[in-house]
Amino acid sequence: MPQKSKKKAAIILSGCGVFDGSEITEAVATIFGVCQAGAKPVFFAPNIEQAHTINHLSGEIESESRNVLKESARIARGEISDLKDFDANDVDAAIFVGGFGAAKNLSDFAFKGANASLNADVKRAVLKMFELKKPLGFVCISPASVGAVALGKFGATLTIGSDLQTAELIEKTGAKHKICDAKNFVKDPDFEVYSTPAYMLAQSPLDVLEGIGKMAREMLK
Repeated sequence: MPQKSKKKAAIILSGCGVFDGSEITEAVATIFGVCQAGAKPVFFAPNIEQAHTINHLSGEIESESRNVLKESARIARGEISDLKDFDANDVDAAIFVGGFGAAKNLSDFAFKGANASLNADVKRAVLKMFELKKPLGFVCISPASVGAVALGKFGATLTIGSDLQTAELIEKTGAKHKICDAKNFVKDPDFEVYSTPAYMLAQSPLDVLEGIGKMAREMLK
């Protein structure tokens, strides 16, 4: 008998580093979660310039410009595609990693809150996965900055943990917020939409690994 092919999960990154791109521990935890679920991770990021570059040692904004796709390739070990080439028909699930890049590069949520808009390729990817009823996962701030911005009009249920200010912004988009701890995840009761707080609430990397791992395994079972 022919061997059954592995499921594929798209991991969408927004750079490299918590303050201006993808949170690296969350990205690695997502990779582990996908692999532990028996699936193959495939990586995407938009080919755009970062909103800005942060010196992660000093916390200061630097003058240099960096490209989101090139920076994301550091995490993906070079095996990454431009998000404009994303085809929802080719994957079984998609997970958006957290970090400030998800709120600065994938959307402008960090600057506009509930009035944010999405990068065009991000919006297309989310809505096509949603249309096909394929699992969508959101980590850390991405349930607010990507999930709620794209799916608020459908009344999707998401979590960023227990931060009331961010939860209020989620609900202003039309989405619903559900409190959840970092070791767990929330699944929308009606849609294939999943989210986990990760470093919005986590006290250790092990909390991040557990919450994302549980979510990924449920999405890919």
